Amino acid sequence: MIRRRLLAGFAVALALAGCGQKEQVAGPHPKELAFAIPSAENQTAMQPLWRPLTDDLSKSIGVKVKPYFASNYTSLVEAIRFGQVQAGWYSARPALEAVNRADAEVLARVVEAGGDAAYRSVLIARTGRNITLDAVLKCGGKLSFGVGEAESISGTLAPMTYLFTPKGVEPAKCFKAVRAASHQANFVDVATGVVDVATNNTVGVLAAQREHPQLADKVEVIWTSPPLPEASILVRKDLDPALKEKIRQFFITYGTGTGFEADREREVLKKLAYGGFRPADDSYLDPIREMAAAQTLADARKSGDKAKIAAAQAQFDKVQAAAAQRRAANPDV
Repeated sequence: MIRRRLLAGFAVALALAGCGQKEQVAGPHPKELAFAIPSAENQTAMQPLWRPLTDDLSKSIGVKVKPYFASNYTSLVEAIRFGQVQAGWYSARPALEAVNRADAEVLARVVEAGGDAAYRSVLIARTGRNITLDAVLKCGGKLSFGVGEAESISGTLAPMTYLFTPKGVEPAKCFKAVRAASHQANFVDVATGVVDVATNNTVGVLAAQREHPQLADKVEVIWTSPPLPEASILVRKDLDPALKEKIRQFFITYGTGTGFEADREREVLKKLAYGGFRPADDSYLDPIREMAAAQTLADARKSGDKAKIAAAQAQFDKVQAAAAQRRAANPDV
């Protein structure tokens, strides 16, 4: 699994290197700042929603900001790792990968439109078909299942960690068919009956209902996870500290205050289904570190290999201890 991920990342890096974007090579204070944005949902639909925010960022920091739409999580990580982008909006799992492997750091965290600094993974089913959570967990091989990308927190890791693994359920053995897709595709597939049940998240459902209002009442939520860390604003560590601080100040003050400009910024955020930003650092991603370690431990226990179990348990204990130490040192972060 790790080898396949590394090979995939290397292939993406080679592709990026050949795209003729030499002017975007990372530096301490670039003349143009490439800002990564995930576009798996629908790049055409996302571009006009993001343009006002990136234009505002450009005016605030005094550097031209160019949106860089990435189609998958691997592309997001490799883009910042190899200097194709200098900053970006990263969901939790690729943010952790970028911090671990791509010389990136967290400047701020995203807050939901309702004011929450977290979101939740959900399972959705077609309304009126009487597909309950109990029916899903019976694993009769009668239902089809839509899962997220392998690196998706809400689409894959959270439902495995909080629902399927504790119940001893392996989706590949439980359902008659399993297919991976984006959150938007999973929503549409459930609403139109292509799959019976699928993963999604609270933000993704709202976005899909907005884009496909005719399908909004055809999907219902049948399971909700505990809160998950929302997306983060990341930058490369080698950026000029003064520029990093300008970027941080832009985000943590965006949409705050009173007056016409603040109201306009809040409208920009509303269209993205978010409410604003709060200061954060790399410790914000500790729940993701803990979930990943817990999943590795669950897989090791499933294998029955004592050496793997011992190694996974040691890593899990280490991750938990480090996270507890950081929480004690920074209780407000």
